[in-house]
Amino acid sequence: MINEEKITVAEAGRRGGRTTLERRGSDFFREIGKKGGQRTAELYRELLAEFGRKGGRPHRPTLEDIREREPL
Repeated sequence: MINEEKITVAEAGRRGGRTTLERRGSDFFREIGKKGGQRTAELYRELLAEFGRKGGRPHRPTLEDIREREPL
């Protein structure tokens, strides 16, 4: 019989990350992080510049924010 231990999504992610770290090492994570940052900058350069001018990342809009912008 197969062990059907139930784990959370977070725990599954942690286990996968640890296994990848053991197999590939920390340099791999550095490399993929750098590639991800470069790609994000390519795709969203204008947005990132705007966030910088505004002082950081935007907050997730609340219902009040949406109501203020879009009258019923």
